[in-house]
Amino acid sequence: MSEELRSDFRDLDVWKKCRDIRIMIWKLGKKLPAEEKFRLTDQMIRASRSSTANIAEGYGRFHFQENIQFCRQSRGSLFELIDHVLVAEECEYITREVKEELIGHITVAIRLLNGYIKYLRTRKNNE
Repeated sequence: MSEELRSDFRDLDVWKKCRDIRIMIWKLGKKLPAEEKFRLTDQMIRASRSSTANIAEGYGRFHFQENIQFCRQSRGSLFELIDHVLVAEECEYITREVKEELIGHITVAIRLLNGYIKYLRTRKNNE
């Protein structure tokens, strides 16, 4: 493996941002109604965990194309999470302000992920 690659996925800014979102969602999940525990709360937590898990799994594959594919799955989970946040607002579980803050964080993570995917594509094409 090239020395230019990071030594661990936990060093990636995109993984750190997704981890922060995962923590925010976990805290939010504690505040949602009990009847949503195995519905919306579970879906939100799973999507947020999927975002970091896919980055980690892709990183561990050591092949650019596989890493890119797992990053795409992570990106899909982040878009899914935006939908869940919208549902939480529609059900009046969170305020508009909380929705906008969460979507803002998720949007930043998507941008970082797109940049990481671009970096991986460039590395793949240069090898």
